[in-house]
Formats: sequence, structure tokens, C-alpha cells
Amino acid sequence: MIHTGSRGLGHQVCTDYLDVTGRALRRYGISVPDRQLACAPVDSDEARAYLGAMRAAANFAFANRQVLTHWTRQVFERSLQIGPRELGMRVVYDVAHNIAKEEEHEVDGARRRLIVHRKGATRAFPGQPVLVPGDMGRYSYLLLGTEQAMRETFGSTCHGAGRRLSRTAAVKAARGRRIGDELRERGVLARATGRDALAEEMPEAYKDVADVVDVVHRFGISTRVARLKPLAVIKG
Repeated sequence: MIHTGSRGLGHQVCTDYLDVTGRALRRYGISVPDRQLACAPVDSDEARAYLGAMRAAANFAFANRQVLTHWTRQVFERSLQIGPRELGMRVVYDVAHNIAKEEEHEVDGARRRLIVHRKGATRAFPGQPVLVPGDMGRYSYLLLGTEQAMRETFGSTCHGAGRRLSRTAAVKAARGRRIGDELRERGVLARATGRDALAEEMPEAYKDVADVVDVVHRFGISTRVARLKPLAVIKG
């Protein structure tokens, strides 16, 4: 499992267009309970601009994963003297989270074309793999999408453990510790270029993803298939 995003581009797109759509709410007669839900009609200039920027960020994330996959194959080939084909290192599934997708769903008994915006979520269509990254010291999960998810959540489920500590709080809590050494004792090789990168992402900064997965499994919106153990972590 390789988990990477758009290196902050998606976050910036969100920040920029919350401001753009926030200013446009009154013009379109839209009221929202929280400014983080600011939106605009799908055929408006604001929506078209946002969707274009969001898709560019998603494409950047897909490209990141392609590059990292290529480098991973090279590392295995160099270390084991066995080619990727013999190792069976092919991409099984690649998906983006935190994006809007045009999809068809049943609403009030009728099929409708919708834009489903998944924030803190990923797709869980029946039979599709669901990748749920945990933290870099414990485990991640592979789940399977379900029919129940289509009925209850527009084919969506969790996309990760979720933070317990902000990045600032995590850095403060990690003072005096050697997070890289702690991870090495767990059998995880960690590399980071930023001074506080490992501290910001230390395992304790996140909820236990097993608890999160247990909830979506019990409610039937995705089925637990396998638990994965981290081998290596690289943080920018």
C-alpha cells in the first residue's frame, strides 16, 4: 500500500475555493450551517473552476503514486535481484480520497446523477477494495465495499484513522524522544526530510485505526479483509 496525496495542493485548492464560494453564497441564495460547507450550483463559474482545480490536484496525487510505485519496484529489484514481474508487483487498485466524484445514486426512490464530495472518506462501492491507512507504527487495513454502503452512505466509508493530536500538539508531545528509533524497534524504517515530520505523524498522534475499522465493519458499510503491517515510511 502506498499512501500519498497532492503535497498540499489539494489543501490549498480547498482553502482558496472555500473563500470563493463563501463570498458567492448570498448571490445564489444558499445558506449553510458551517462555512466549511460553502458551495455553489454545479453549472456556476465558481463550481466549474473549483472542480477543475480539484481534478488537477487529484491528478497530481495519482502521478505521485505512479512515481513512488516505480521507485518501489526498483528498490525491490536492486535488493532482491528479482524483477517486478517475477515478484508480482503490479498495481491492483488506485483510488483518491477527499475528492468530488460524479456518480449515479438512488435518492427518494429514483436514480439521480449526483456529485458526491467525500471529505475524510473514500469510495466503498460493492466489491471494490477500500484502502484505509492507519499510522506509521501500527497497521493499516484493506476492506471491501458493500451494498449497504450504497444504501446508507452513497458508497462511502472512512479513509483513515483520523488525528487525535494536532501537528503542533504532536511535536510538543514528542520533545525529548527519538521517534525514528522508536519506529525502528517496531520494525519500521522511517525517513524524513522535515525537522518535525516524524513527530507530527507519530503513532500516538492518530486514533487506533482498528477501532475505526471495527465501526464501519459492524455497521456493514465496508467489510474487513486484511490488516497490513508497515515496513517503511518516508515523510517530506
